[in-house]
Amino acid sequence: MAQPSAAASAGTSSTDRSSPASSPLIKLNDGNSIPQLGFGVWQVPNDEVTPPVVEAIRGGYRSIDTAQGYDNEEGVGEAIREAGLPREELFITSKLRTKSMGYDEALRGYDESRQKLGLDYLDMFLIHWPLPARDRYVDTWRALIKLKQDGVVRTIGVSNFLPEHIDRLIAETGVVPAINQIETHPKYQQRNVRDYHKRRGIQLESYSPLGSGAVLKDPVIAAIAKKHGKTPAQTIIRWHLQEALVVIPKSVTPQRIRENLQVFNFALDREDMVTIARLDDPVNGKTGSKPEEFNDLY
Repeated sequence: MAQPSAAASAGTSSTDRSSPASSPLIKLNDGNSIPQLGFGVWQVPNDEVTPPVVEAIRGGYRSIDTAQGYDNEEGVGEAIREAGLPREELFITSKLRTKSMGYDEALRGYDESRQKLGLDYLDMFLIHWPLPARDRYVDTWRALIKLKQDGVVRTIGVSNFLPEHIDRLIAETGVVPAINQIETHPKYQQRNVRDYHKRRGIQLESYSPLGSGAVLKDPVIAAIAKKHGKTPAQTIIRWHLQEALVVIPKSVTPQRIRENLQVFNFALDREDMVTIARLDDPVNGKTGSKPEEFNDLY
């Protein structure tokens, strides 16, 4: 995507320049950059996804995150066309569904995503789950490497991968993923894998950043939000930014879509960050499936 003028936000020391949405850009290990704050569309049906994505883009978001498994790529593609921005100003991500794991299957799957989205290329394409029991993620990764070499995708990465899965990818292909998209929020902060990803130069991207809504009701978050005159969602998103995480909140409500972008005019202080750190519950905080156990085809 285009590289706009400089403007870093407080607390995000790993950012470089800001996008047209005023979202800082995070530099990835492949030399590309991704807006630190994007817009997710998980669980939004295809026939309902176009209006919120149009609202998001026109409101200032420049990164849109979808997946084959969301079954809404066509609606997202329609929104991209309707919003009318130059393609180079957007950062579009999709993820490979598990039924398309394998070298040839992944190549075909990527073409399917590109066609549904109506795009000549994707900015980022991820393997959605490792499916360790099926043992096809290395061949799938080789296909993504081929797609990047061919220039039809700019950045490649993974989602829901554990360190042992990533170690194997690197050992067998020599190519390090640029991003690992994993569930992260104040009640599941992924502290145990942060250092690993930092050593490998892999950027973490937070999905379910609001804890599937559960964290919004936490009284600690509510108190910090009140202190800053912000909503609980804005407070949580700000926490992700100051933790140097890429974050992709989702909403279908126009007001909340706009509010979730209004997080660059305040900063959480040290006391806030320490207080939120205490909310971490590595044992019970996770709301989604466990990567070491999930082997479903969809």
